[in-house]
Amino acid sequence: MSTRRLRTGLTAGALIAGVLVVAPPTVADPAAAETDYTLSVDAGGAGPTIDDTLYGVFFEDINQAADGGLYAELVQNRSFEYNQADHASFTPLTAWREVSAGATGTALAVDDDGRLNENNRGYLRLDLNGDGASAGDGYGLANAGWGGIALDAGAAYDFSVWARTDQSLTPLTVRLRDDQGADLADPLTVEIAGDGWARYSGTLNATGTTDAGEIVVTAGGAGSVALDMVSLFPRDTYLGRENGLRPDLAQRVADLEPSFVRFPGGCIVNTGSHEAYEAPDFPRERSFQWKETVGPVEERPTNHNFWGYNQSYGLGYYEYFQFSEDIGALPLPVLPALVTGCGENHHTDDPELLRRHIQDALDLIEFANGPADSEWGALRAEMGHPEPFGLTHVAVGNEENLAEEFYANFEQFRAAIEAEHPGITVVSNSGPGSSGPLFDHLWRLNTEGGVELVDEHFYNSPAWFLENNDRYDSYDREGPDVFLGEYASQDNTFYNALAEASFLTGVERNADVVKMASYAPLFAHETNHQWHPDLIWFDNRESWPSASYEVQRLFSTNRGHQVVPSEASGTPVPLEPITGAVGLGTWLTSAAYDDVTVTSADGETLFTEDFSAGAERWSGNGNGSWAVQDGAYVQHDTAAEDALVTAGDPGWHDYDLSVTATKQAGDEGFLIAFGVRGTGNHYWWNLGGWGNTVSAVERADGGAKSTLIQNGTTIETGRAYDIEIQVRGRQVTLLLDGQEWGSFTDDAVAEPFRQVVTRDLETGELIVKVVNAQQDAARTTIDLGADVQVGASAELTLLRGDPEAVNTRTERPIQPETSTLDGVDNTFVHTFPPYSVTFLRIPTD
Repeated sequence: MSTRRLRTGLTAGALIAGVLVVAPPTVADPAAAETDYTLSVDAGGAGPTIDDTLYGVFFEDINQAADGGLYAELVQNRSFEYNQADHASFTPLTAWREVSAGATGTALAVDDDGRLNENNRGYLRLDLNGDGASAGDGYGLANAGWGGIALDAGAAYDFSVWARTDQSLTPLTVRLRDDQGADLADPLTVEIAGDGWARYSGTLNATGTTDAGEIVVTAGGAGSVALDMVSLFPRDTYLGRENGLRPDLAQRVADLEPSFVRFPGGCIVNTGSHEAYEAPDFPRERSFQWKETVGPVEERPTNHNFWGYNQSYGLGYYEYFQFSEDIGALPLPVLPALVTGCGENHHTDDPELLRRHIQDALDLIEFANGPADSEWGALRAEMGHPEPFGLTHVAVGNEENLAEEFYANFEQFRAAIEAEHPGITVVSNSGPGSSGPLFDHLWRLNTEGGVELVDEHFYNSPAWFLENNDRYDSYDREGPDVFLGEYASQDNTFYNALAEASFLTGVERNADVVKMASYAPLFAHETNHQWHPDLIWFDNRESWPSASYEVQRLFSTNRGHQVVPSEASGTPVPLEPITGAVGLGTWLTSAAYDDVTVTSADGETLFTEDFSAGAERWSGNGNGSWAVQDGAYVQHDTAAEDALVTAGDPGWHDYDLSVTATKQAGDEGFLIAFGVRGTGNHYWWNLGGWGNTVSAVERADGGAKSTLIQNGTTIETGRAYDIEIQVRGRQVTLLLDGQEWGSFTDDAVAEPFRQVVTRDLETGELIVKVVNAQQDAARTTIDLGADVQVGASAELTLLRGDPEAVNTRTERPIQPETSTLDGVDNTFVHTFPPYSVTFLRIPTD
């Protein structure tokens, strides 16, 4: 997962900077015009075989996906381990509040030698001021989970706690209540006996329903009682698993029929320290290391989560393996390579630590596949799974920017794994982007090293996905195969889903190269998400599929086994010159700009600004703190993101822009915009972006960005740079201090009509998949050729709707419609509706 958060909100027009963008901001007109197309299918021909592994899912604990999400635990901060390292607002008592039921006392979060164990260090001590009060009275704490505990009348909830007391007996009372304080279950009484830690449990049966429930735990009497691992699980977990998963979320994943589950990340895998949890001097922020996440849950440490919260590790490697097996998917774990990614860019040069992590990788394979009498296979058996899990793939690393250091470590992992476990495929990666010098360098290393499978990640605009349907057409068939491990168009509208569907037709057409693909991220909590878009949204009670989910599910369940050769006509697209005003901006940086000049191609001065008379001609987007200072226009706020000011004529084309820029302070460099056509629609030269590690030209369409060219240029503080951008038609040349930095031609076409045809070898059906991502209906003559006999009717599954439609908890405008299409023949005409994805399953002899 790349770390720069995405700005979204597609507002599409018919033509943006000469690139056809096909989603208008209004509902599709049912009486829209029709465009004529042809689709020729060689139904007797055979293309590449589609691997069973093509469509899977990627789970990362981002957007509260594990704790508060898929992991069914209802108590937040159950072991009192929250810490400011997790989030600046956290304390060991976060999510808990004091309650009194006829008694008083003091609640203290304690970390001392009286702890439950060395891994579970924090616990709660209740000092009671009572004198032997009954179990019905007491003092304690309440917890409402993640925004309220959802309770259902008639459902059972299993409570457990580890506790000890300095009294001979301390009564503990557990209640379920709504947000008005009304009991929603008969109280549960637990008697804590003795000063040794012990686990106590019981069941509460809800008598009412609420989305805003809480658990209340109070202790009666005098003295002190210590509590840890205060837990409440719904009895109804996915497949009834102990320490299990939330059923609706797990079922959403199962309904995708994924062939694999990539886990646990993502950025949480390879960020922070790579040292292990070794009490007491453990690193609070450390990479996800599998051995910390197995064994009894009360003995698993917690960890800082890269995305700004706490990970309990209740959902650990055993549970990931079990879930993968439960849904019939291969497990695909990702291990840290000791080179941090996701913007941290640090190489841990410690040969001994590297050897330990390599041994951990070997031990993981034994944990998954070893016999029950092996060291790590015995732990798996003890946890409840004596049979092997059937692990076949292990990935090493995730989005590393330090190519040489990463690949050197990867080679050592691969050599050790292949020596001991030759049947395991070791997956490498190509960094965090879809192109550029780092991407090319990593692909070169992987190709020269004979790597079997390379993981690509990219999050780009809808236009990029529409333009890059042919991305894999030119990939080397003799080189490594592709694992498309993370991808998404940058929003959750139906138009984004259409763009992704268009791209997937190209993925399937190249099934001889692309062997695995998984959208990302998988889950997002409605009230706590760090990333957008996401596949499945949820709150404390319900979940709902995004439009992209519906696309992913239909492609997965209509995959087929073999590509059938086919060809379709295209859409005429006019390519106009890059047109627009100019802009100056910063990201987490203070910079000064001066001497802005715009000159036409024939030398006419269109605009000049030295800020001697102020900056009245410039307008901003509301971000940052801009002011004229010492004859320059300065953005002062180093905490401001996307601070952009613009000036000039949106009709400008074929011009030169020059400006002098000086970085004053902050994390990055300069944003020099051109072709500005309104908010979120522009190009900019991002000099010193991504934490001052990379420079690139990005194109923004409706706020969603695509990278067109990049290299490793960084920006120095206090140095004045002369920047020039030459725009000629759709050709752009960029100069830095008088030297050509790079150039590109933005002439890719966002083709709205895409298709692929596959064959289901089990049913004999041809599966015709057509994406029509435009406001015109596509009247299409479909020619299946004379080499096949077809049935007279076909099953038709259709997704269609307003391109800006978004599925929510209360409304699902984008969901599949299934019907029967009559009149099918070897040649027939079918009209594909505006803004639609269609799956035709045509019976053949």
